[in-house]
Amino acid sequence: MTEPIVYVVDDDPDVLDSLKALLGAEGFVVEKFSSGGELLEHFAEAEPKGCILCDVRMPGMTGLEVQRALNELSGSPPIIFMTGHSELPLAVEAMKAGAFDFVEKPIDDSYLVDRLNKAHEVGLERRQFAKEAAKITENISRLTPREREVMDLLVEGHPNKIIAFKLDISARTVEIHRSRVMEKMGANSLSHLVRMSLQVEAAKI
Repeated sequence: MTEPIVYVVDDDPDVLDSLKALLGAEGFVVEKFSSGGELLEHFAEAEPKGCILCDVRMPGMTGLEVQRALNELSGSPPIIFMTGHSELPLAVEAMKAGAFDFVEKPIDDSYLVDRLNKAHEVGLERRQFAKEAAKITENISRLTPREREVMDLLVEGHPNKIIAFKLDISARTVEIHRSRVMEKMGANSLSHLVRMSLQVEAAKI
């Protein structure tokens, strides 16, 4: 298993150096960024991995603005915000927008390390989920228009006879299309096909 990566974003260089020393001693690979813009430029060229530790209030692009941009990425890394007491409303807003967690300053080192380890695990799951969804989407693109119609009705729970009626084709033709759908999608059962469809929809959220 590769070492967990933490992208630390803060406009204070002393804070960056301190966190790099702390987290490096705990086995994390730390990449430092002095602004949200720098982080987003990095992700424009490299696949997101690990998790993000970001100050919630920074000059220029705020932590919340960084989060909104990250939410557009497939399999975006979990983000933990660092916040002062006066910034708690911002942290709550960030949580509602999908942030993994926030830590209050002064930061409890052991708590921070624990949350980063949890965020790293969640990040691995997200990226795997996104990759699987992308593969399913690719398989869907290989279906003919008629096969896609049959698939959509199948995952809605309609039996072959109803599908035949809705599409004005024979039940035998539905069966042929259904077989091809299952083969192209790599589905071993109808429930498997339904789960695939739900996974693609969830990946769009």
